[in-house]
Amino acid sequence: MLQYNELKPGAYFIYEGQPYVSLQFDFLRMQQRKPVAQVKMKNLINGKVLERNFQNSESFEEAEIENKPVKYLYSAKGEFWFCETNDPSKRFKIDADIIGQYGDLMKTNSLVDAIIFKEKVIGVKMPIKVELKVVEAPPSTKGNTAQGGSKQVKLETGAIINVPLFIEQGDVIRINTDTKQYTERADKGKF
Repeated sequence: MLQYNELKPGAYFIYEGQPYVSLQFDFLRMQQRKPVAQVKMKNLINGKVLERNFQNSESFEEAEIENKPVKYLYSAKGEFWFCETNDPSKRFKIDADIIGQYGDLMKTNSLVDAIIFKEKVIGVKMPIKVELKVVEAPPSTKGNTAQGGSKQVKLETGAIINVPLFIEQGDVIRINTDTKQYTERADKGKF
C-alpha cells in the first residue's frame, strides 16, 4: 500500500479501480489545516490527466505495471501489429486508441515497451527521441532566417511536423516523442 505522501512522480497506483501514474506531486500545508498532497496524475488506460488532493488518511494499492520490450511490425486498418523481441512468431495487435499519439512516430522494426496491467497491454512507451527521415519538404528559401521561420515536412512514417527552414528532403531529424516537436538534425550519412 502506498501512503498519500508516497505518490511521487513516476509512482504507479490504483485510484477508483483504474491504474494511474503520478506526473507531479506537491505537498501543501495551509494554516490550521492538515497537510494535503496535490497530485497531477494520468490514467494509464484512457490517457486522461486529473489533479486531485489527497488527505493523510488515504492510502492506495500499488499498480503492478510491467514493461515488456516488443518490436513494431506494421499498421493496417487502425490496428498496430507487434511481435515479441525474442520470438517473432508470437505476434499480437494493439488498437490505435491504445497507441495514442505515438502511432505516426513508430518506424517498422523499431523497439518500444509495451505497458502491461493485469496481463493486458494498456499502452506503449517509446524512447524520448526518435530519428526519422524527411521524405517530403518544400524547397528551402534564402532570406531572413533570423526570425526562425518554420515549414511543414512529411516524415517516413507519415507524420507531418514543423521544422526549421534549413531542413531538406533526405535529412534525418530527431523528434521528441512526448511533444511531437523537432529537436535537432541528426547525421546526414546515417541512413
